[in-house]
Amino acid sequence: MWIVVVFALAGGLAQLVDGTLGMGFGVTSATVLLFMGIAPVTASAATHAAKLPTTLISGLSHWREGNVDTAVLLRVALPGAMGGFLGAVVLTNISLVSAKAWMSGLLVFFGLVIFARFGLGVRLIPTPQNGHTARWLSPIGLLGGFVDATGGGGWGPVVTPSLMTVTRHEPRKVVGTVNAAEFLVAVSVSFGFLTGAAQHGVPWLPVTGLIVGGVIMAPIAARLAGRLPHAPMGTMVGGLVVLVNGVTIVAALGGLPGWVDAVLILLTVAVIGAVARQAWRRERDERAAAVLVTPHEPPPGPDAALRERGTPEPI
Repeated sequence: MWIVVVFALAGGLAQLVDGTLGMGFGVTSATVLLFMGIAPVTASAATHAAKLPTTLISGLSHWREGNVDTAVLLRVALPGAMGGFLGAVVLTNISLVSAKAWMSGLLVFFGLVIFARFGLGVRLIPTPQNGHTARWLSPIGLLGGFVDATGGGGWGPVVTPSLMTVTRHEPRKVVGTVNAAEFLVAVSVSFGFLTGAAQHGVPWLPVTGLIVGGVIMAPIAARLAGRLPHAPMGTMVGGLVVLVNGVTIVAALGGLPGWVDAVLILLTVAVIGAVARQAWRRERDERAAAVLVTPHEPPPGPDAALRERGTPEPI
């Protein structure tokens, strides 16, 4: 029972991050499962099984909050579902060693994407700069679905920053649209794994915990989208994903002496904390500056009513 509670807390935290930043649930969940020694194919299948109810509730919650653009959702989700199914089939047909190396490498990359995006303000994934251009939406969805299935996560890190570039939507609407589209991708990926018989051996107790925590947190995260400090949250999530998967890769290559591992881990944690602190200060200053430059509307009152009727204001 304790494992369900632990994973419920992890799932709730991952969904809070995903529902407010538009990325993080799959990358975080897959990282934890790989660290537990779960096979890559099974870890990705388990992550997407957990995503089915969490993305459904998250998408509905964002829709209720007015955070979803249906037209963009369909243009991204349908190619994303195709890419996800293809990625699931590919992952079930490669060797265990190759799959683990591929998934760990992808998770490190997406951890760096998240860390750089929120901690340093740098985009590692180039995205087109042509405004709201519909022709980019399908390729973005296709790529996002494929890497999401093969890496156990990656839909958000690929699609969210891309939509922030190729649409003119505010961040909360991009996050809501990405979360809603992810449900269709999760359905397609799960079907792909089921077809490849990868659902056998799924650790259902951890998955149940992820589902419980994610479903509880999804409506809360949708309401908080755009209100929580994004920069420090994204920085810490990205940094920890890089750290955990980096340890996995180093161990697979033969490992380092125990004291060297400990020192490197402590230094990495210290760097992540320092960058997260700076990112929080930067975001706080930017929000304060935005409030100062925003023009203030005159308060409603008799004068406002006269202006609306076109009547000259009293002197």
